[in-house]
Amino acid sequence: MAKFCSNCGSPLDEGAKFCQNCGAAAENPKIAEPDGAVTTDNAVTDVEKEAPAVETTKKPRKKRAVKSSETQKISEHISLCDDGKYRWRYDMSLIKNPTFFFLVWKIFFFIILAGFTIMFFASLGQKNFFWDGFLENLKAFGIAIGVMTGVAALGYLLYAAIMGWKYCVEFEMNEDGVLHKQVASQAKKAKNIARATMAVGLAAGRFSTVGAGIAASRTEMYSGFDKVRKVKSYPRRGTIKVNERFSHNQVYVFKEDFDFVNEYIISHCKNLKSKK
Repeated sequence: MAKFCSNCGSPLDEGAKFCQNCGAAAENPKIAEPDGAVTTDNAVTDVEKEAPAVETTKKPRKKRAVKSSETQKISEHISLCDDGKYRWRYDMSLIKNPTFFFLVWKIFFFIILAGFTIMFFASLGQKNFFWDGFLENLKAFGIAIGVMTGVAALGYLLYAAIMGWKYCVEFEMNEDGVLHKQVASQAKKAKNIARATMAVGLAAGRFSTVGAGIAASRTEMYSGFDKVRKVKSYPRRGTIKVNERFSHNQVYVFKEDFDFVNEYIISHCKNLKSKK
């Protein structure tokens, strides 16, 4: 049977590996059958053509989806989680950072101030109001502030000792707001201290002590950015005050992350009246 080049159709010499005409490889030459049909060396037989294809019942294995990382590190301390929230933990020294003490002091101060205001209006219209009323009340107010400061300092030191001299808090922040949440181990201690403080205050009839206990019982606070009216920034203390009309929150952040968190909060507070 004569063999022909599958590329140009020229006849091939017996045993030739390449076409002498075009140089193509003679791997699959065309073969002239006696009846004139032309086929190739790799053609399938009639039996193979007629044999039905056998269907396989084995299904291809599905590739297991690779789970993407759940968090993206924004910095050493801040991570962006797959739910779109920035999260970080801040352990604040209760001795080196006075922010928390000032917060406790303010609570006592405004409670005592409320009492002074009531006494002031109650003494209006009395004889010698200025000398016997206002000055006496002012003197009592000053003494109360001094005593309160001493008591607050002692109570704060006791609180700091129980908490291990640190205030450990976790923050969650997204475009809607920021959550300030004391870690679970400390939150339990704080609530026990608050209950004891309120019980002592009620037993002694001291509403300032009861008020301090109520304040200490709050271990988390959420601030919606659409309700925030004022933002006060204190880079040296790593503190950002996020104030709503009747609620004041504090965000603690590390020095290297301060600008990022501060700008994020300010840019998402659309109803700000002031920022410092």
